[in-house]
Amino acid sequence: MGYEIHADRGWVHRGNLYRLKQMMRRAAQGDRVTMAFLGGSITQGSVSTQYTNCYAYLVFDWFVKRFPRTAFTYVNAGVGGTTSQFGAARVEEDVLLYKPDFVCIEFSVNDENTDFYKETYEGLVRRVYGNICEPAVLLLHNICYDTGMSAEEKHREIGAYYNLPSVSMKTTIYPEVVCGAIENRQITPDDLHPNTDGHALLAEVSTDFLDKVYIQMQEEEEPAGFPAPLTVNAYERARRYQNDNSEPICDGFEADTAFKKYVNDNFRGGYTASDKGASIVFEVEGTEIAVQYRKSVQQPAPVAVAVVDGDEDNAVMLDANFDETWGDCLYISTLAHHISEGRHRVEIRLTETHENDAVPFYLVSVIASA
Repeated sequence: MGYEIHADRGWVHRGNLYRLKQMMRRAAQGDRVTMAFLGGSITQGSVSTQYTNCYAYLVFDWFVKRFPRTAFTYVNAGVGGTTSQFGAARVEEDVLLYKPDFVCIEFSVNDENTDFYKETYEGLVRRVYGNICEPAVLLLHNICYDTGMSAEEKHREIGAYYNLPSVSMKTTIYPEVVCGAIENRQITPDDLHPNTDGHALLAEVSTDFLDKVYIQMQEEEEPAGFPAPLTVNAYERARRYQNDNSEPICDGFEADTAFKKYVNDNFRGGYTASDKGASIVFEVEGTEIAVQYRKSVQQPAPVAVAVVDGDEDNAVMLDANFDETWGDCLYISTLAHHISEGRHRVEIRLTETHENDAVPFYLVSVIASA
């Protein structure tokens, strides 16, 4: 590869290392360790030539080689095109179910740099860091290599508040791209997804941090506290409503009961409909409500609306036609934010269909959080 970066500049917030040191000590003794990586398509390994070349597996492999007596379990919970809003809703089943000892969280190029995503990110961080397993948490911040855009500013506020270690590509790889030392097409085909060489650089930044912690592993450190939320924090208790855990009223919608094979087998557990006027009604609990559905590259596709508590004036359109070419999108639309507590009625209704629709409307889930 031969690219020169300042990996030592990647550790942008030291944070409290008590849990990470404890995990490394256990690994050195030969205890079993489960490592999880939660994020979007970069964590999933998109554009790397094979899964063992993605940054997540390379970081996992660093642990395997550093602690050869230990049996490590690798959990890759990357799902392309998704944000921390969805991460907070799925982290229980995709990560915490495995009782992880280490969790790396990566959503900085999927989230927008807004207070909304600062709150969803905090909800996710609190869900992970506050888990009974007490995993060590590492925050990883990627960047768009053409514009320098990311949600790192807002995400780093959360990391600093909870005193969590954070590593950044903005301070390591990106400066080399800006100055021309690294041509962006050498490490990414689209200025977003790293190729195999780009993933290797991400891993280098991360393992440089881990090398430093390893050297300090035996130095004692007091555990960090768990402070009150920084934001309104309405996303810590997010829940997905699908056909295995809810009983909506269906009129023209049918449950998809096909088995979900893997974490990014996205279009499973939901409901489909093809006829104009078909509807499905959920009763949910919470102050935050969103709906997930499939945006399809196969067109034409149906269009629906989502209505909360009968408020037709503020209905949200759910257009299943996707104007990109990279594949079907697991799309999330926020229907309500910081509304009154209690139970709410959510209706999804097909308003536009076509004789030659290529696919039915696919409702993946309704997400609510109290």
